[in-house]
Amino acid sequence: KKRKPYFTFVLLSVSSIVEDKSSLCSKFQERRFWSAVKLLSNVLLWDGIVPEDTIRDLGLSKLLNRYLLLNLLNTPPGPDSIEKCDKVVASLPERWFQDLKSGSTLPELLNLCQHMLQ
Repeated sequence: KKRKPYFTFVLLSVSSIVEDKSSLCSKFQERRFWSAVKLLSNVLLWDGIVPEDTIRDLGLSKLLNRYLLLNLLNTPPGPDSIEKCDKVVASLPERWFQDLKSGSTLPELLNLCQHMLQ
């Protein structure tokens, strides 16, 4: 019997659908976002074990930029948005930033940085 691969489901939605924090859709979106943040954190823990380019591709290019950033962009400015950005940034390995010049960042983080600056 063939096994089906396991995939984490990340909901992509429009901000107008989840503006009502008490709606089921909004609650589901929040649970999926925090599950994806946990997945990102776990993926990035493999840094130093798995080649860095693989980790950056999977964690930043695919998970952060395709799924998490969409949710962040649809979160209204305020404490919720700050908390979400804080958790994402806290999961990033510090050593990735040690050799960067002041005011620069990793190419995969440009969209996140632009969002946070706004």
